[in-house]
Amino acid sequence: MPVEQLSDTLVASTRAMASAITIKVPCKVSVGASTEELMGRALDVFGEVDVACTRFNPSSPLMRANATPTRWRRVPPRLFDALREAHAAYLRTGGIFDPRVVGDLVALGYDSSMRFDRDDIQLESRGDVSPRATLWQPRFRARVSGVWLGEAIELGGIGKGLAVRWASDVLNTQLRDFLVEAGGDCYVAGRAPDGDSWRVGVEDPFGAATPIAVIALSDQAVATSSTRLRHWRIAGEDVHHLIDPRTGRSGGDGLVATTVVGPDPAAAEVDAKVLFLAGKNGVARAAADRGLASLWCDDEGRVGISDAMRPLVRWERS
Repeated sequence: MPVEQLSDTLVASTRAMASAITIKVPCKVSVGASTEELMGRALDVFGEVDVACTRFNPSSPLMRANATPTRWRRVPPRLFDALREAHAAYLRTGGIFDPRVVGDLVALGYDSSMRFDRDDIQLESRGDVSPRATLWQPRFRARVSGVWLGEAIELGGIGKGLAVRWASDVLNTQLRDFLVEAGGDCYVAGRAPDGDSWRVGVEDPFGAATPIAVIALSDQAVATSSTRLRHWRIAGEDVHHLIDPRTGRSGGDGLVATTVVGPDPAAAEVDAKVLFLAGKNGVARAAADRGLASLWCDDEGRVGISDAMRPLVRWERS
């Protein structure tokens, strides 16, 4: 794992979980072989989570568990922890975050890993979507990392956030200042190389080079749910990967992106999806009710900012 020194920052990167992964550490901290080794170990976390939790490899531990969800199965510790976290998020959100939407994603044609690098992707239906009408009640045996899923699930709505959290935990053992970024999720600790708070740009969901806002953070996570990349057409209908379990269909009417700031990357990732599913007419109320620092962009390019987010915003596009 090569580490590059750019001016006042050490940078290490890789690719995993269909995302570019980057770690930055200010050179003002004590750096050396131990720091580079630590950065490498943190990057390795993403590969571990990817291998254990992907739904796109039939032989992955997750897909083997999905193959027989009504039987007990022993799984790797990373997957066991991710499944428990996913169930806790399901309970915390009252089922709005529901990993069982994997069946709906497959029904909408998203049944394999693919590059969403163009706007004219056409997929074929693989069946009917279905609202989740029953409770998800998996069971766990911590002593042996045993799980009984009950139904097939996917971890796309929390897995990357967990990987950012666990990678940050590795860095936190020796470092006070760093950034971990994975696609639309990141965690920033301590101070940036200039000694101030880290500045994080919120990407324009329509693809413009200029962000829609810049926020200043320290010891906080940022997560974004967006339809900018993962969207396609099926039977003449525009669909995307953010499925509302209450309908089994793509949700978030009138929104194109939501961003949430919070102390934990996995919780922020879940909350960003929950806010997105509230749609343009409900996102402001949902953010206020949950006390979330958040901003969102609707399909007309208008940006909304919650009261809790406002103190963090250092610049916003007019």
